[in-house]
Amino acid sequence: MKMMTYSEGIREGMSIRMREDPNVILFGEDVGAFGGCFGVSMGMINEFGPERVRDTPISEGAIIGCAVGAAATGLRPIAELMFCDFLTVGMDQLVNQAAKMRYMFGGKISMPMVVRLPAGAGTGAAAQHSQSLEAWLTHVPGLKVVYPSCAEDALGLMLSAIDDDNPVMYFENKTLMGVKGEVNSFDPIPLGKGKICRKGEDLSIITYGRQVYDALEAAEKLAQDGVSAEVIDLRSLYPLDKALIGETVSKTHKAIIITEEVKRGGFGGELSAIIAEEFFDYLDAPVVRIGALDTPVPFAPNLEQYYMPNAQDILAGAKKIL
Repeated sequence: MKMMTYSEGIREGMSIRMREDPNVILFGEDVGAFGGCFGVSMGMINEFGPERVRDTPISEGAIIGCAVGAAATGLRPIAELMFCDFLTVGMDQLVNQAAKMRYMFGGKISMPMVVRLPAGAGTGAAAQHSQSLEAWLTHVPGLKVVYPSCAEDALGLMLSAIDDDNPVMYFENKTLMGVKGEVNSFDPIPLGKGKICRKGEDLSIITYGRQVYDALEAAEKLAQDGVSAEVIDLRSLYPLDKALIGETVSKTHKAIIITEEVKRGGFGGELSAIIAEEFFDYLDAPVVRIGALDTPVPFAPNLEQYYMPNAQDILAGAKKIL
């Protein structure tokens, strides 16, 4: 067992594969000597050199386009964008090229690329640097999407993301970068496998990323009132562990879904629809969805905190269905 921060888990996962395979490369804005905007790649240029840890121009379109070309011609690139918000600049290369090329070429080429996407509010970075855009990417056939919540999952999911022959969108929550946790395994975590963070009998809280911690906080408070809440960390948004969702809903008969993204049109709505379509007979109450307010992310700290969902919202949701 080893203690690591979330960012160290990401770095360790990348470094393990880069030591094993010279075709794995990392590039992005300031990932080299500066170590990345959030320090994730700190020191990697010293081990792997500027040919494999490469700084790029400030052009997300060029970064994604370079990753597509590199992956199509035999490398296994990891492309870092400073903020997931900037993926909008590279959406054509990602959605119309990377996501479709393997299918359109009948599997004759692979597209083994990872796009690292620091996401989420809570750092005072304002509306253009604080969004949660995972719903956009889960909507696109050909893309895989993961969102770890702890150091061990960050490491294991990175290994699997690099190993995959399809484009994997790797979300990193900015507020978790310094959060420490136990790393008991240095093995890959299969994409499409969630986990139970806390077992319970009365209510299921289904989530991922930063909201896992809100869910655990709410579950602890609910326990004080005699309510046993189960907390599910999906980890992988696509492929999705539907079996785990079905198991927890069939056990507790009640579900709360919490995501940091804006509630309207969010991935939480997809999760709610899956439960309604496939596991409706298990439900004793309507599914409760919790998300951020329907507004751009505010800059003012008090407004930003008001905008974001939290444990109190989960407790309020629990009162509705218990």
